[in-house]
Amino acid sequence: MAKKNDWTKEETIIAFNVYCKILFKSSSKTNPIIIKYANIIGRSPSALNMKVGNIGRLDPELKKQGITGLVNGAKLEEVVWEEFNGNWEKLAFESEVLLAKFQNKTIEEIVEFDIEDLPLGKERETTIKARVNQSFFRSTILSSYNQRCCITGLSIPDFLVASHIIPWKKDDKNRLNPHNGLCLNSIHDKAFDRGFITITPDFKVLISKYFNDFINEDAVKDFFTKYNNKSIILPDKFSPSKDFLDYHYQNIFKK
Repeated sequence: MAKKNDWTKEETIIAFNVYCKILFKSSSKTNPIIIKYANIIGRSPSALNMKVGNIGRLDPELKKQGITGLVNGAKLEEVVWEEFNGNWEKLAFESEVLLAKFQNKTIEEIVEFDIEDLPLGKERETTIKARVNQSFFRSTILSSYNQRCCITGLSIPDFLVASHIIPWKKDDKNRLNPHNGLCLNSIHDKAFDRGFITITPDFKVLISKYFNDFINEDAVKDFFTKYNNKSIILPDKFSPSKDFLDYHYQNIFKK
């Protein structure tokens, strides 16, 4: 039976986790993601959906779009937002550990890969944490873009990648920052990673001069040149940072 008492900080942190993983416009008590996580924490889907809406009211990006979430909320939501918004690595791992705890499991028991062959000690912990964080980042990016490539609109999940704007190795502080992510298909992810395409701070695709030698190939036209100067599909929330996009243009893009 769902609880009716006040929300704890742990439950509110998990609600923030769900806020990141769900397309805000589709959040409802019948949404499968809402139902899944509500069952985990012992709340009704309606209660969790309301809490996600309360967290949405704190997001300035949604306000710019005229989406205010629910007007009323608890002080604890503001406390959790202030603590974790911008501290994405802390939110990712801590909230996933809490989800495991609510299921009476350890984080090792719920990670989606074989850990039997991993070494013991610090290296094992680091590997597990990295995998958990990467999974959180992927879920957040793909849900924000409604499971569609922001260049082509492709929606086949197995072909989609949560691509970093500033590469993982270049900026450890923004590895899990959803504003440092784009949902791309695997081909355009590879091209973006190598600098053959970029996305400008005004959210338009630019194609490198590298393709000039292949301009007559139909595949190049279909996959690349036809998207030149086209606007990307912007996400529901966590819009790509213009500063990060400018970094990619200045430092990675092959002009």
